[in-house]
Amino acid sequence: MTVYAEFSNKTGDILQLSPGEIHFLWWFIQGSIMNPSTRTRLRRAWGMCQRHAWGWMVVEAAFRNAYMHGPAVLYEDLMVTAAPLFELRGPAQLVRLARRLKEKGPCLMCEEGYNAGSKGFVKPHIVQQGRDLTQFQRLAERTAPFWGPSVCGRCANTDSPLRCRIHLIEDISTGQAKDIQFHRDAFSKIVERLRRYARSFQFEFQGTRTDEDEASLIEAVAWCSGWETFLALLRSSDGAWDVGKDNSRTLYLRQAR
Repeated sequence: MTVYAEFSNKTGDILQLSPGEIHFLWWFIQGSIMNPSTRTRLRRAWGMCQRHAWGWMVVEAAFRNAYMHGPAVLYEDLMVTAAPLFELRGPAQLVRLARRLKEKGPCLMCEEGYNAGSKGFVKPHIVQQGRDLTQFQRLAERTAPFWGPSVCGRCANTDSPLRCRIHLIEDISTGQAKDIQFHRDAFSKIVERLRRYARSFQFEFQGTRTDEDEASLIEAVAWCSGWETFLALLRSSDGAWDVGKDNSRTLYLRQAR
């Protein structure tokens, strides 16, 4: 997909989901997410491509009032399954890690032919709702203090050493990644909070959800597929978010005044 280096205020310039994509994300994926063959395809591709991963987050937030149960279930599965991949002994650990982290299959939606031009049997008001970023941006802004420090430095064009999966692989291939323990620890912190967040949807854990744990879903999607589209969607909001760093060099996003 295209990664936009400059961002306009028109959301359609960043992520304009087609009627076909919205129809798929609204109807199909919610019912098939527990299907073993679908889950296997999603595991092999680390979820979906950046466009469709964030597109699903937007659609879920729009239609379900930011009740993100489906994505929480999937990304808990992906991240917990991936955790043992960081456990390596012996020589060439980073090279072996990069091999393990590479996707083994294509994005499910791309493979099915869904793209920006896909047609769908869906009414115009459904398309309009599926493209509405309001709930998604509210979720992102509310949880920003907690996902902000996890943003990939390469995705945000800063000097943060944190990396999404894609840029970690690239850094390993160019010899820039040195410390596997640093990336393992960062990954483990996301998994720990995501497990709590996914558990909070269970009846016996109602009322335990926190903004900090909810932010881990954003971090998990971004770790798997990249941060660029997510950051672009925030910058397209009325708040016009900027990237900055505080005095301790921790990455964060602040709402521009």
